[in-house]
Amino acid sequence: MARSSVITHPLSRRQILKGGAALGLGSAAALGLRPAWASPWGQTSVYAKGIEEGPEVALAIRRESIDIDGKQARPISINGTSPGPLIRLKEGQDAVLKVTNLLDEPTSIHWHGLILPPGMDGVPGVSFPGIAPGETFTYRFPVHQNGTYWYHSHSGLQEQLGHAGPLIIDAAKREPFRYDREHVLLLTDWTFEDPMAVFRNLKTAEGYYNFQERTVADFFADVREKGFAATADMRGMWAKMRMSSRDIADVTGSTYTYLLNGQSPEENWTALFKAGERIRLRVINGSAMSYFDVRIPGLKMTVVAADGQPVQPVPVDEFRIAVAETYDVLVTPEDDTAYTIFAEAMDRSGYARATLAPREGMAAEIPERRRIADRGMEAMGAHGMGGMEGMDHSGMSGSDMQGMDHSGMNGSDMQGMDHSGMNGSDMQGMDHANMPGMSGEQNRMNANGMLAVGAAQPGSRYGQAGIGIDPDARRILVYRDLKAFTPWPDRREPGRELELHLTGNMERYIWSFDGKKFSEVKGPIHFEKDERLRLILINDTMMEHPIHLHGMWMELENGQGELIPRKHTLNIKPGERVSALITADAEGSWAFHCHLLYHMDAGMFRVVKVS
Repeated sequence: MARSSVITHPLSRRQILKGGAALGLGSAAALGLRPAWASPWGQTSVYAKGIEEGPEVALAIRRESIDIDGKQARPISINGTSPGPLIRLKEGQDAVLKVTNLLDEPTSIHWHGLILPPGMDGVPGVSFPGIAPGETFTYRFPVHQNGTYWYHSHSGLQEQLGHAGPLIIDAAKREPFRYDREHVLLLTDWTFEDPMAVFRNLKTAEGYYNFQERTVADFFADVREKGFAATADMRGMWAKMRMSSRDIADVTGSTYTYLLNGQSPEENWTALFKAGERIRLRVINGSAMSYFDVRIPGLKMTVVAADGQPVQPVPVDEFRIAVAETYDVLVTPEDDTAYTIFAEAMDRSGYARATLAPREGMAAEIPERRRIADRGMEAMGAHGMGGMEGMDHSGMSGSDMQGMDHSGMNGSDMQGMDHSGMNGSDMQGMDHANMPGMSGEQNRMNANGMLAVGAAQPGSRYGQAGIGIDPDARRILVYRDLKAFTPWPDRREPGRELELHLTGNMERYIWSFDGKKFSEVKGPIHFEKDERLRLILINDTMMEHPIHLHGMWMELENGQGELIPRKHTLNIKPGERVSALITADAEGSWAFHCHLLYHMDAGMFRVVKVS
């Protein structure tokens, strides 16, 4: 048997039978011992960590010894596996998910991207108390949507310990695309260090995990290419910001092993196909901190869904997936050969991979690795050189946010950050085609003097794939490509705009909104029940941030007019200004945060209250 077929932790007989029943197959097929062809609904042939079929599911959470990348580890397991099993629900069901905590500390499960009652959302201190050791909590909610989602802990740093898994909701009606088979691809990052030690290291030394800093040789290479004056100026600018041009990821492959469906690149998980089939790959970034650039050399991918929501098909060679995002792509391998599914970390410090093959035991070549990119003049912002000088990242104070107890919301005020030096007019690389005052139907202002619904904000860079990607090398997915199939039912214009700045101090490892950590804010952000508003997010930092709103959709204003896409997580590039429309139809308290786990724990978290 090929190594990729081996399940390192034995499944229970119940899991085997349930996995097989979900496919209409026997237990051997459920374990991947022979090809398992799709049902008319295209359900997955096998998921390496087992399948739990709804509407009623029981989950047991414990800490146990499991092999990861051939080494003994102590991750958090869910029903005996880490990452957890695939949970499969169907649109129109009433889900009943019983979660038993066998840890010696509180835990929780957040159903990422699901629209459900606030008490079922799973964020301790916001809408429910958490699940105490030895306690069973039952999540009950109607399933009103379909698509590719995932679940994870919202307690402390448990997500980094493998407390996550995929969540697939099958559509009640025919979807707008057809396929013969599907595979779920869950990307995660694993460290053998204690997550709290990782956090302490980040607080102790900026760039602690960055082993790819520039050298003297790099300096002289820059001098040859750009000249001494330009090179010296750029080095001086980075010194003023107390950052390195290679501070692309906070935590890197120096401590991370990048996993696909819980297996390392050497273990090489295999997804089977039959030549000529149309295959749906449901790609989920369940990492704590890692962005991935995903491609399958030799195969064109067609993006058909983003964050669980169908989009008009986009043919691409590669896409960048931020932490917590999901993308569904279709591929049609015509040849009886193997293909490498290659997910390279954004900072190029490592990769996850799997093989798409007609038979077990096959493998394809690993594509040539790309070198780490520098944040050059163009990546220093969208703010431009002068704009960066006006950003005060040094004046933040306050105690560190410990754990994820979101119930304490009082604290002292502090002055906001000085944004006076930010000048949108000198932004490089932004979308100049959609600026106020420019010609074009989408750029007219409405009666309230606000940008027209669906138009891209000045300062957005939806046409850029991001740092480290050469757009001329291959066709890359960008946010501007995403176009919904149908308009959102709420066609009202926003009644108001809410602007939030993403702020931080890399040297002290403090992250925040509007210059205040969560421990320093006095109360929640307030949405009026059923109001229509525009949320504007401005990234004043040099890091990318995936921003997630619980309980409601964000309609990304990417210039597609009434067909702007719905997302639950928005990636904001350094210096970028983006906006989303929100219908505040979910009464209650909801988490709103950066989905980089250590950024959230360091303070980039707020509560939104809808009333």
